[in-house]
Amino acid sequence: MEEIVTKIRKWGNSYGVLLPKLVIDNQQLKEDSEVKISVRLHKKLTVNDLFELSKKHPLKTRKNTEEIMKEMDYELYGIRK
Repeated sequence: MEEIVTKIRKWGNSYGVLLPKLVIDNQQLKEDSEVKISVRLHKKLTVNDLFELSKKHPLKTRKNTEEIMKEMDYELYGIRK
């Protein structure tokens, strides 16, 4: 099973999706192969989405924001402050 992100395209009066050749080859698919497709909207999270999530699921931490930011700087960029 492979998971890909693709876009819906209009074909005449219908809509369809394209499967990359690599997926076709890896799964040994050919014309008329039956496939099962699960559909879900691929949405990018915004900062506002993250704030809303944090309100619903608050973190239980004893660290203040400054400590967390220092840890993030170190983990992401190797910067110690």
